[in-house]
Amino acid sequence: MSGLLVIGDVVTDILALPKGPVSAGVDVDAEIAMLPGGSGANTAAWAARLGAPTRMLARVGEDSGRWHAEELRRAGVDTCLRFDPAQPTATVIALIDPTGERSMLTNRGAGGLLGVEDWDPALLDGIAHLHLSGYVLFAPSGLALAGMAITAARARGVTISVDPASTGFLTGFGVKRFLQVTAALNLVIPNRDEVRMLTGSTDPEAAAEKLSSAYGLAVVKLGADGAIAARGGRIVARAEATAERVLDSTGAGDAFAAGFLAARLSGADEEEALRAGCRAGGKAVGLFGGRPPPPGPAPSPDLA
Repeated sequence: MSGLLVIGDVVTDILALPKGPVSAGVDVDAEIAMLPGGSGANTAAWAARLGAPTRMLARVGEDSGRWHAEELRRAGVDTCLRFDPAQPTATVIALIDPTGERSMLTNRGAGGLLGVEDWDPALLDGIAHLHLSGYVLFAPSGLALAGMAITAARARGVTISVDPASTGFLTGFGVKRFLQVTAALNLVIPNRDEVRMLTGSTDPEAAAEKLSSAYGLAVVKLGADGAIAARGGRIVARAEATAERVLDSTGAGDAFAAGFLAARLSGADEEEALRAGCRAGGKAVGLFGGRPPPPGPAPSPDLA
């Protein structure tokens, strides 16, 4: 199996799972944890756990960067982290409701400064597929880096995918602009809300078909309704969700993308890859945090 290169975000996730209703001005007992996260890093960790040789390019701060590097290495990822001397690692505070859904506050920190100076053509050595987290596109420096990486990948015959990542950031960036910037890619992996925003269609199947006409292959994550894949303007595969319980949806879409990509890299067709994605996403929602639990004792987050 040839490798996967993920370019994206490494984030310190501060997750809060309240044990009762949250009210203004009132203390509420909660389970709170600081965990390694980030859409791109989560995808890389899951893909490596699922057997795909995986490399990760991201930018972190000196504050917790070594902790993040060690966590990715423990997950089996070939880490290529760039350390920013002036900015902290990106941080997200996520409040998780009883259904597992999140409300998030984000500081992109060093992650928002990932740029062309962080690129090295050798990152593509041994790589068959490049996966971009949409967050990379939403900062000027990251957009320039993505353009450089896409050009280099296409020159080597490496296939490319993108996860739109966030309807909030996508709104600010602009749908038309996003579609133009990613027009040369082979695969887009949006969720239900993102595919609606990208196409204007409220019907996921119609939206997937429309998006696949632009990208070639569109894979839409539908949460509890599973996933669908469309190629060349028609639905070619469907898969059902597999979650037995939903504790926390953090990283579920990232795990799905990892499962799908790892399966494709091993030679699976769209239907098999969809099922693999749903299995990974189903495991993710039963965990607290966005990563698969790595083997061995966890290091302290104060390695900086």
